[in-house]
Amino acid sequence: MERKKPIPRSQRNEFNRGTKLSRNTDDVKNLSVGIMDMDSAIMYYFNEVIKPSVEINDEKVKVPCIYASPERWTQVSKQGFLRDKKRQIITPLIVFKRTGMERNDDIPVDKLDANDPKLFYTFQKKYSQQNRFDKFSVQKNLEPNREYYNVAMPDYMTLTYEFIVWTSYIEQMNRIVEKINYSDGAYWGEPGKMRFKTRIESFSDSSQVDGERLIKTTFGVTLNGYILPETFNNYTTTQKYLTPKRLVIRENVDTNLEELAIEDKIGFEGGELTKDIFSVSLSNPFTLEQGLGVSISNNGVGFDGSSALTQQISIGQDVSTDANVQFNTMTTNQLNIGTGTTKFTDGGISGSVALTGSFVVSQSATILGDLIVTGSLVSDLLITQVTTRSVDFSSGSNEFGDTIDDKHEFTGSVDISGSFILNGYSVNEISNDSTFIDESPTTLVTEQAIANFNVATLTTDETTYLRKQFYKTSSDIVSTNTASFNATTASAPSGVTDTSINDFVFFINGQYMEHDALAIRQTGSAFHLEVNTTSIGYDLESDDEILAIGKFDS
Repeated sequence: MERKKPIPRSQRNEFNRGTKLSRNTDDVKNLSVGIMDMDSAIMYYFNEVIKPSVEINDEKVKVPCIYASPERWTQVSKQGFLRDKKRQIITPLIVFKRTGMERNDDIPVDKLDANDPKLFYTFQKKYSQQNRFDKFSVQKNLEPNREYYNVAMPDYMTLTYEFIVWTSYIEQMNRIVEKINYSDGAYWGEPGKMRFKTRIESFSDSSQVDGERLIKTTFGVTLNGYILPETFNNYTTTQKYLTPKRLVIRENVDTNLEELAIEDKIGFEGGELTKDIFSVSLSNPFTLEQGLGVSISNNGVGFDGSSALTQQISIGQDVSTDANVQFNTMTTNQLNIGTGTTKFTDGGISGSVALTGSFVVSQSATILGDLIVTGSLVSDLLITQVTTRSVDFSSGSNEFGDTIDDKHEFTGSVDISGSFILNGYSVNEISNDSTFIDESPTTLVTEQAIANFNVATLTTDETTYLRKQFYKTSSDIVSTNTASFNATTASAPSGVTDTSINDFVFFINGQYMEHDALAIRQTGSAFHLEVNTTSIGYDLESDDEILAIGKFDS
């Protein structure tokens, strides 16, 4: 008969006999919790625990609680209530629907691998069928096997529900809401089964629904639940394990092992104990050999118990309390210097330390007290975080930053007795003079100076020139690069910058014309706009409309 080649050991899957146990006759069912279980817990709690009821004609009537199917919820959303087959409004009634579900991040669970989870709840079955023939009353030193069940950790979820309650009267509604609110924070579910902690959100009321005289209350319920499928990809989330039986051999309670050994010797040698059982006898000698920094007086000499052997162990120097000890490198958790006022530990140095040579720190250093430097302090980067400080400089210059993107922040006032330079421009004064009589190139003006500036100080010609801003349309396209306007350029009065191309804006057929391709020229009574067609990218045509806005004479 042909035999199959064995699988190499490196390719074999790990075999665990505990997971191969048959569950056919097991009365312990696989644990599983689904979304339907949580919906059923709410339904059971309302119908069997809260038991909402109202009084109608001196008769106690139970209020039904139903889960809203998509068809029912659509009807509720459109009409605001439910009708029976006879088109009558159903009241009183409680309807609820699950509106959302999300993972509960307050209880994180990492299964690592859903096909082979590493986190379990473990419980032991009190009685195992494997021990049904054992007589527990007479067995000795025999530990029965135990039956364990490992249940994979569930996924903790937060489910939200929306409830709607209808009654005919406010008093009936009050009774129902009081019972529901009293159960807030309780664990809802059926006894002997899963229970889930719930939280009831706020209630909202309305007394009329689409013309019908109804009392309606809506509220939300948040349920902290968990989900555990019975199987996942042929993996059962509840695993059964059996421990092996053990036979324990202990010393006899009446006679110890030492006495038995003596009796055996006496019986074997004719009634006399030939050797002291308390003496030492070694089959192989016991040898000590010296190592690094340690010397042994009888190095390498073996001890077999036949004769006494004295070994003296010593190190290379005296390490008594008053000795001078020298080490090349020493590692310790704490080192006390002198009388103990200065301590060196792995977390820092406590006490005073005076250094006469160089001191190099390769990592970060934190100074909790004052740092006094009598020489120069050189730093590639200086970052200060201080509450108060006082700095006194005798002389010297300071330089902050080395690139244009460096940012320097000051909290408080800045007092500058000299001038400062901003982007190459020197500023040595901030003035409130609203007359601007100095015309200084190194003075900045304040809001007060601008607010008090008297426009009347301008001459009539200056005021007239500043107000000139007129619109003109081209009268003719002289050539492919020149447009003519029936206009005259306004002349700037004395003391004001002459009129230039920068005082005008031009548009051709509604599109802005770039200044770097334009030039203006006054020819008699005609104002000419000259266009650099190469730079602007097109020629002027006879039907082009050019609009000019700027300082024309009129």
